[in-house]
Amino acid sequence: MFAAYVTVTVLGAVFNGAAAVTYLIGHEYPKTQADMKGLPRKYVPVLGSLLAAGTLGLVAGFRVPILGTLAACGLILYFIGAIIAHLRVGSRDIVGGIVFLATAIAALVLGVMYHGAV
Repeated sequence: MFAAYVTVTVLGAVFNGAAAVTYLIGHEYPKTQADMKGLPRKYVPVLGSLLAAGTLGLVAGFRVPILGTLAACGLILYFIGAIIAHLRVGSRDIVGGIVFLATAIAALVLGVMYHGAV
């Protein structure tokens, strides 16, 4: 159980950390995604900050389990919103969002199973 929890949580932190860096350094991909969804580009750094907070929360959850639980819940909500935003504009390019969502769900479930309900 512990190995699965650590593996999935670290994988989720790596995925979300890489995405956060992409958003925060001003890479063109998040900007074009925001344009496609009709979001102002000024929200791209905000979205990157949310991803970074989720990443830090997942990692902090190893020491303070409630932070990991809250971070996983926040990331789940983030990616549900991202998938809905894609579908709203007719984009069917949601595989990445589903992978990120599944990773966040797995981190939440395994964290609660390992630490117990906190």
